[in-house]
Formats: sequence, structure tokens, C-alpha cells
Amino acid sequence: PANSYTWKEFLNLAGDISDEKLDRVIDSQKPNQCCTLVYTMGSTNLSKIVMLSHDNITWTTAATVQSLCYKCPPEGQEVLVSYLPLSYIKAQIFDMWVAILVAGTLYFAPPEAGRGFLMDMLQEVQPTTFYGTPWIWERMLDNLKTSQLDSSPFRRKLDCWAMKLGFPWVCFSRKVHPPLCFRLAKMLTFNRARKFLGLSHCEQFFNIGPGLPTATLDFFLSLNIPIFELYGLSEGTGIHTLSSHQAFRLPSCGKGLPNTHTKVKENEKCIGNICIWGRNIFMGYLNDKEGTQKMMDCYGWMNTGDLGCLDVNGFLYVLGNVKGEAGSGEKINPRPIEERVKMHIPIVRHVMVVGQDAPYLCALLTLKVPWTVWDALTSEAVAFCRKLKSQSTRLTDILHKHDPVVMEFISQGIKAVNAEAPSESARIIKWAILDTDFSVGGGELGITERLKRVAVAKMYQAEIDDFYKDFG
Repeated sequence: PANSYTWKEFLNLAGDISDEKLDRVIDSQKPNQCCTLVYTMGSTNLSKIVMLSHDNITWTTAATVQSLCYKCPPEGQEVLVSYLPLSYIKAQIFDMWVAILVAGTLYFAPPEAGRGFLMDMLQEVQPTTFYGTPWIWERMLDNLKTSQLDSSPFRRKLDCWAMKLGFPWVCFSRKVHPPLCFRLAKMLTFNRARKFLGLSHCEQFFNIGPGLPTATLDFFLSLNIPIFELYGLSEGTGIHTLSSHQAFRLPSCGKGLPNTHTKVKENEKCIGNICIWGRNIFMGYLNDKEGTQKMMDCYGWMNTGDLGCLDVNGFLYVLGNVKGEAGSGEKINPRPIEERVKMHIPIVRHVMVVGQDAPYLCALLTLKVPWTVWDALTSEAVAFCRKLKSQSTRLTDILHKHDPVVMEFISQGIKAVNAEAPSESARIIKWAILDTDFSVGGGELGITERLKRVAVAKMYQAEIDDFYKDFG
């Protein structure tokens, strides 16, 4: 195909370029000049074009490598997999720039192969560090639970014993020499799970999208797979805080990169706007001086628009977005409510709380279905239905036949969520199950599975209007 070269042909392209010309080009580039343009990944506003300098890119890459545990030749070599668009700055930093700095081997997943192919590719490539989006981690979780359900009763009991042992040790005692029983669990269950996922050689696991549900993090922790959360915006070159083996605390996004600063303008609830400062902060928006000035103050602090808090040890906890707040007469962060729904109703995949400028809050729910067959429930969801004495195996069994057992369970789950609500305004009054799951291809999710609230609200306007039809 056009513009395709062998490696030798690619190197030969430089044959007509003299060293003097190359030196002139290199010398003409300055650290404070624009190196690349990327788009913001916001879920509520139109994307803006972010200008990142050479210094933004090189400094952030070096600080990231300094903060983590990468292998470099001759002691070892990193093996990485790239499957996200390089226009996404986190993917660009981790896949391209980090791979160059540590002299790693980078494999690209064919875009036409789809995400299902990624699981097969991991088996072949065996990466040493893996960056997963929430969608990938959730599918891995589904695959593991399906494998467990298909195994023998003895194997299920063995895995259950190992996971009960693994969770507290990984959470609280990782720096202590593991006891014999943990080493046995690792040999019989933990290593088996990593091999099943194609992650046998992996030493660092990251989530590079919105925060994972607590249940998902806990499940992988119990298998001795600690998933490190991180935080950063396109305007901050993608990365500002990182979790690692040396800085790990649930459900934190870790600590700031070296020589960066983070502060939170706290309110009476001890949470507030997250502001960041450092050499990773962008040059500004392209052709948008006014927009840039709204983000930055005169001292170089950038207001992220995200809500969170810092603990005494410098760990950052991201709790939502200012513009994502919903509620009538009171600002309410929807993310904690949505996480509680997922925790109390395990068959739910996605939740979106709605109610901006409305009398009360409502919720749109999607159930767990495989990515290949949208009508079928996942093996985990089917097994859960069996525990409830329900015979439903498909989404239509619940929606069209109005499965009373599952509907009652969901109703009780919503009541449990409301019982934990901090105020009357934070309670879900009505809810609806959608006839499909949210997806990137469907437009409800961004490439990192961040919920696109404005897009979802438009797509399901009829369902939302139905919540409030009694109010005109």
C-alpha cells in the first residue's frame, strides 16, 4: 500500500539529507516551541485544541519514567502494546515517548481487528507493562469470572480460598515477605489468572481512563493484580499524578510527578476544585487566548475543573467534575451515586445520573452484556440471576418479559443506594434499564470509556423526558 516501507526503505529516505541540514533543523527547535497539537477529552464541552511544547513532552516523559519501574537495556527491556489513537496524549506519552526513552519494544494492534483481538494479542506479545482502559479491564474481569464459572467445583473453591487470602495481603502487607500460604495461592491461582489474560510477564498494570469501580479494583487485587490509577488532562500533557508500587493507596490516583504541585480549594465538605502546577502544563489553546486565560492564573496554576481532595501524605482522590454536577437547588456530584449503584447492583454495567435543573434525580442503567452479543447477558450476570431464582439469560428476558425477580432486586438496590445518600436531593427517584449497553462505537463513551454525558442525554432524551412527564 501507499506510504508503506520496510525498515530498510525507511532508513534510506534519509540518504539525500545531509548532516548539516539535519543539524540546522534540530538547532532550530526550541524547548518552549509547540511540538504537537492534541484535542481535549472533556465529556461535557466541545473539544479544544491544546498546544504542547517540546519541553512539555520530554519533561513529562522523563518524570513518568523516573516515577515508575521501567526496565532498560542491558538489564532488561520493556514490551508494550499500543491500541489507542496516538492523538490521545496519554497513549502518545506511554506508547511512543516512554518506549523511546526506555528503549522498549512496542507492538501496535491493527485498528481494523477490533478490541476483541487485543486479548489474543496480549497472549502472543506478553507485555511487561500494560495500560488498560476501563472497558478492557471490565472485559478481562468478565472473561475471568466466566472461566471460573466454567471450572470444576474444586477449582472454584481453590480460587475462592486464594482470592480471600490475596486481597488483604496485596492491600496491606505487600512490603512484607509473603507467607507460605500466599506463595501457594500465587502458584495455584494468581499465576494461572495472569496467564489466562496474557499478562504473565507484566509487572505494572495501569488504568488510563476514568476511575474503575471499587468492585473491579478489589477483584483484581484479590488476584495479586494491583491496578494503578493515574490522573491528568490533555492540558497537563496527560499525566500529573501516578500510582505505583511505591505509592499505592485505594482509591487514590497516586502522587504528583516530581517537582509538580497540586492543591485543592476545599469547601466545607473538605473537597474542592483541583488545581495543578508544573512543567507539564500546556502552552495554551490554539487561537483561543480567552479560553487559556480562564484555565490559568497569573502564577501558572491551572484550574482543572475536577473535584477532589488531598490526604496528608499527598495522595490525590478525584471525586467528580464541577460541570458534571446535577441536582435541583443543590450541587450534587453524580459519580459517587453511580458507583454505589454499581456496587449494590452487580449486574449493572453503566449508570448515568440525570436531573440537572429538575425536581429530582433519576438514573439510566445498562446491564452487563458481552461485547459480541448485545442481547445476551454475561455469564456472571446469568449466574447472578440464578442466585436470585431468575431464569433470565438475555436482556430482552428482563426488559420485555418484565422479570419481576430482577426488577425487584434492582429496586431494592436503588433503595440501598438512597439509604446512603448524604441528603434528600441526592436520592434516585426513578430509573430505567436501557435496551443496549453504552459503547465507544455507539457514541455514549469516549475512547477511554469516559461517559459523554451531553451525548447520552441527547440520545436518550425521550427516556429522560418520561421521568419528568408529570411535571410538564
